[in-house]
Parts: sequence; structure tokens; C-alpha cells
Amino acid sequence: MANHETQLVHFDYNLVDTTFDRFTEFSGELRFEHSLKINGKFKGSIKTPGFLYIGESAEVEADIEAEILILEGQVRGNIIAHERAELLPTARLFGDLVTAKLQICDGVVFDGKCHMIKESGKSEAAHNTVART
Repeated sequence: MANHETQLVHFDYNLVDTTFDRFTEFSGELRFEHSLKINGKFKGSIKTPGFLYIGESAEVEADIEAEILILEGQVRGNIIAHERAELLPTARLFGDLVTAKLQICDGVVFDGKCHMIKESGKSEAAHNTVART
């Protein structure tokens, strides 16, 4: 029997506008329009109508709201991914997740609750679900 692994997002590194690399540490409220990859440490909140990639070496302590999220590293906080979220084998999520589409690979650590929404889920329902938990 063949083992077929289908990713929701076929990631092209050329699509990332900005990268905060391994030796970067920052905190605060982060907002951006298009795409960002985090490989370093971040503490605060992240909000984007775009694409967020949290790399394998990343340590993020934040509530996150994005259209698309790919997680390889560690997040401590709640996540809203309006369109989809993909948790790759090295991902560690300690918090709740609200999304329309979800893929969780073998090996992921996920300690929290998941709430599935409709793809046009930029409604109050997504915000209320995370706020209640």
C-alpha cells in the first residue's frame, strides 16, 4: 500500500516577501499585508490578511490571525487561519486553532482545541470561538 501525503499548500519560498531568520528576536504587535516567514523568536500578536510560515526553528508566543498558516516550529497561543492551516511533522502547537481547512502530519504535537469554520469564516464566529476558550 502506497503512502501518499498531500499538502494543502505547495510552498514556494520565492513567494515569501520577508523572512525573520534564526537569530532574530522581537516582540510586539506584528501586522503585514502579504507574506512572512519566521525562523526566530517572537512574542506578542500577529495579524495578516496574507500568508504566515512559521519555520522549524521558530519559537512563537502569540495569538495569530492569518489567511493561510504553515507551521513547522512551535507556537504557544491561539490561531485563526481563515482559509487553511497546515501543521508539518515538526510542528508544536499549544493553543486553540480555528480554520476552514486543516492538515496535520504525523509527528505533530497539538495541545488544544480545534474548531472548523466555513471558508468565508472571517466572521465573528471565529473570534468568539477563540475568545471563549
